[in-house]
Amino acid sequence: MSDVHVVPSGDGWALEVDGQERDTFNTQDEAAQQGRQLAEEENGELVIHGEDGQIREKASHGNDPSDIPG
Repeated sequence: MSDVHVVPSGDGWALEVDGQERDTFNTQDEAAQQGRQLAEEENGELVIHGEDGQIREKASHGNDPSDIPG
């Protein structure tokens, strides 16, 4: 299980998995869509960062503890 991060990269956006940049995209939306698919395949968490690098959104895909309501 690996977390997938959508991070700013130059003039675009990149996907990072285990600290390694994997793909780059022109828009954050494109990166997030691909990142969501990858996070689902990895049963990991999608972490979307803003232009300032701060985390702005997280979404878990497949490894949620069963004892948490909701």
